Amino acid sequence: MTLFISILDEVGGALLFLQKILRSLFYKKIKIHEVFEQIWKVTADSFFTTAMAGFFVGAIMTVQFALQMKEFGALGYLGGLATSGTFREVGPLLIAFMLSGKVGAFTSAELGTMRVTEQIDAVRCLGADPMQEIIAPRFLGIIISSFFLLGGGLIMSVFGGMLMGYAFAGVNFEEYLRHVPMIVSPVSILSGVIKCGAFALVLATICTFKGFTTTGGAKGVGRAVVATSVSTMICIVVVDWMTSFLGEVILQMIRGYRS
Repeated sequence: MTLFISILDEVGGALLFLQKILRSLFYKKIKIHEVFEQIWKVTADSFFTTAMAGFFVGAIMTVQFALQMKEFGALGYLGGLATSGTFREVGPLLIAFMLSGKVGAFTSAELGTMRVTEQIDAVRCLGADPMQEIIAPRFLGIIISSFFLLGGGLIMSVFGGMLMGYAFAGVNFEEYLRHVPMIVSPVSILSGVIKCGAFALVLATICTFKGFTTTGGAKGVGRAVVATSVSTMICIVVVDWMTSFLGEVILQMIRGYRS
C-alpha cells in the first residue's frame, strides 16, 4: 500500500511539474536561441547512437521476418513487412529506450547537479524563473530533437534491413525496396510519429522533473539518474500500450463509419 501511494505521489508530482512547464511555454517568453542550442546539443550527442540502434533494429527485424517468409516463398515482400513493423512499433520503442538511457540520464544528472550545488536557487535569487530559463528550453529541445533522431534512426533501419536482407536471404536492394511504398502506409508512418511524440513527452517530463527535484548531494544525483532511467522505461512501455490500444480503437471507428 505504501508503494502504491508512493507511485501515485510521483505521478501526481510529475503531472504538476508538466503543468508548470506548459504554463511557462504558453505564458512566458522563452529564449529561442536557448531552445535551438538544446536541440543541437541533444541531436549531435545522440545521433550516432540512435543511428546505430536503428541500423541494427532494421537488421534484426529483417532476419526475423526472413526466417518466417522463406517457408512461404514470399521473400519479395520482406522489405515492405520489415520496414512497416519497424516504422510502426519496434523502431520508435527501441530508439526511445536508447534516448532514455542517454539523453534522459544526462539531463537528470545535469539538472540534479545544478540543484544540489544551488545554481537553480541562485537563478531564482537573481529574479529569474528557473522553469522559464532552464527547464523549458531543455524540455522543448528533447521533444523536437527526438523527431530528428527518430527520422535518422528509421532511415538507418532501412539500410540495415537492406544489407541484412541481401546477406541473409539473398534479396537484392531493388527487390527489398520494391514493396515498401505499397505496405508502409501513411497510417504506419503516422503511428510511428505519434508514438515518438508521446515517448518524447514522457522522457522530457520525467528527466527534468527528477533532476529539478533532486536532493541529498552527490548521492541524490545518482539516485535521480537511476530513478529517471527506470521510470522512463516503465512509462514508455505503458504509453506504448496506451497509444497502440487507442490507435486500434480509432481505426475501428473510422472503418465502421466508412462501412
